[in-house]
Amino acid sequence: MKMIVAYIQPHALNEVKQELYKADVYKMSITNAMGCGQQKGYMESYRGVEAEVNLLKKVRIEIAVNDNFVKPTVDAIIHAARSGEIGDGKIFVLPIEECIRIRTGESGSSAIG
Repeated sequence: MKMIVAYIQPHALNEVKQELYKADVYKMSITNAMGCGQQKGYMESYRGVEAEVNLLKKVRIEIAVNDNFVKPTVDAIIHAARSGEIGDGKIFVLPIEECIRIRTGESGSSAIG
């Protein structure tokens, strides 16, 4: 079992969801996030005052999958979110020690579904 955490551009979210659905991945958590990387931010002028904006809007997607769904899930995110420009995002694949479905008490890979 793995936890896939992806940070993507907000405008790519709908395309990423569509690609995930095509890969039979339907369960996910999505959170708005702020962060910076190689983009470093930009300068903005508000009422004549210059300000550096170095935390940019991103979307964080968390998906728990069984091992056989890791590659299709990662490939779907990459296919939909890649523009080739700095700031496309990052994907992290982390091991899951245990998963328990609260409603039924199931545990392990059957709890992920």
